[in-house]
Amino acid sequence: MKSDIEIAQEAELLPIKEVAKSLGLEEDDLELYGKYKAKLSDECMKKAEKNEDGKLILVTAINPTPAGEGKTTTSVGLGQAFGKLGKKACLALREPSLGPCFGMKGGAAGGGNAQVVPMEDLNLHFTGDFHAITTANNLLAAMVDNHIQQGNELGIDPRMVVWKRCLDINDRNLRNIVVGLGAKADGMVREDHFVITVASEIMAILCLANDMNDLKKRLGKIIVAYNFNGEPVTAEDVGATGSMAALLKDALKPNMIQTLEHTPALVHGGPFANIAHGCNSVRATKMAMKLADYTITEAGFGADLGAEKFFDIKCNMAGLKPDCVVLVATVRALKYNGGVPKDELTNENVDALKKGICNLEKHIENLQKYNVPIVVTLNAFISDTDKEVEFVKNFCEERGCEFALSKVWELGGEGGIELANKVIDSINNKESNFAPLYNNDLTIEEKIEKVATEIYGAKDVSYSKAAQRELNRLKKLGFDNMPVCMAKTQYSLSDDATLLGRPTDFTINIREMYVSAGAGFVVAITGQIMTMPGLPKKPAALSIDVTDDGVITGLF
Repeated sequence: MKSDIEIAQEAELLPIKEVAKSLGLEEDDLELYGKYKAKLSDECMKKAEKNEDGKLILVTAINPTPAGEGKTTTSVGLGQAFGKLGKKACLALREPSLGPCFGMKGGAAGGGNAQVVPMEDLNLHFTGDFHAITTANNLLAAMVDNHIQQGNELGIDPRMVVWKRCLDINDRNLRNIVVGLGAKADGMVREDHFVITVASEIMAILCLANDMNDLKKRLGKIIVAYNFNGEPVTAEDVGATGSMAALLKDALKPNMIQTLEHTPALVHGGPFANIAHGCNSVRATKMAMKLADYTITEAGFGADLGAEKFFDIKCNMAGLKPDCVVLVATVRALKYNGGVPKDELTNENVDALKKGICNLEKHIENLQKYNVPIVVTLNAFISDTDKEVEFVKNFCEERGCEFALSKVWELGGEGGIELANKVIDSINNKESNFAPLYNNDLTIEEKIEKVATEIYGAKDVSYSKAAQRELNRLKKLGFDNMPVCMAKTQYSLSDDATLLGRPTDFTINIREMYVSAGAGFVVAITGQIMTMPGLPKKPAALSIDVTDDGVITGLF
């Protein structure tokens, strides 16, 4: 059996300018990055604004397990299936982070015969967007420290510098550091921190900005520190807005690549959903909707994280109204939620399936609160039995959801036709009356409680002393009217990664809080979630290599 990277490397790609033609684009609309990658020009996006919007489809999933769910694979396969049906479709996906690529999760280009390519480029440096974000983030950090060093006219309290440096690699040793050691000319000694690039507020800002003007306004609002009077100091105050915008000028433009079956894909931005808002850029999504009749996008991790933030942050801010939601599950993952060990998941076990399907049930209930039609799809594995598939099918249909079996990993677009037809049928025959879960007029506590109780299923919320102090400050500074971005483990509906299935009677513990004023949301960090992940005992980096003739191996 061929690996994903072998399938991708053997694929026959079309020149990206040929792929773009399927969306009505000409070569002059593209800024080419070699033969198979391009950015969409600003002129192209302005020209497309006059087009009517196509339909928007969100792909989400149950909580991830070691058994795998295949959300990106399903998204890509669904896009390819629309192509098989003669429909004009475009994918709008996130760019992968180097952290998981060299850590535990591996690449994020889909899998099997449902991938976006060139796979190695996408999973590594791609078009340099993440480098630009990292550099802009760290330029701002350098300018803050330099301001303090050069006289500190703004009266920044060195103990209250809240802007963190970033790096797109899992490196736990950088979570808590000391900077400025050495001579007086080497800066002021203070505690500092690193986050992974996908958790940087600049990543969130890039993904939520409508254009350069909006980007600059958001960058200028970033709170980098507080002065000795407790007042916020912003990026605009330290004069960093223009230089950051210059670094991000090209990164703001969506990237275009293709699937194995030449469906166009706009892949742009990549915030994690467990520590950020987990969605690709608003620009890419809106552009795809202007160019295609059907746009397929995804949100990271389970629906309790990615989908909730897609609805309550991205759609709420950008005025997007999704037409359908695809909820991905696997028989193996549901049995894992039912208590079956990983090495026994290929054995038929309907009893475990009945026990573990409560996780899927909760996600269905959550998505129904947003009043968007739902199609549940099982990402098929060869070990699935007819009895197991039939049980899941009946379970979903009893709850008012359409159901489809997906075989896109094995068959590509052909294996997603059943799913594509169910999605089209839902869009044509079921009305979408999308509304976010909460009104931004609620207090920060009320919004957090609403997500914790209604989406996670918690009984209540607790705050550490530090989180409570920061909450009081944020309310005093007038940030009550922003949506909340919950940082939580992806492995459970609770903030405890070991609680599988559908946990009840638990408390969500808020450990830390801060405002991403430029992005426009308040972040609440729960449980033990880290904004700078660490490498596992045996990182994926140990298996990655390059042959003498330049072929990358072991990437996925």
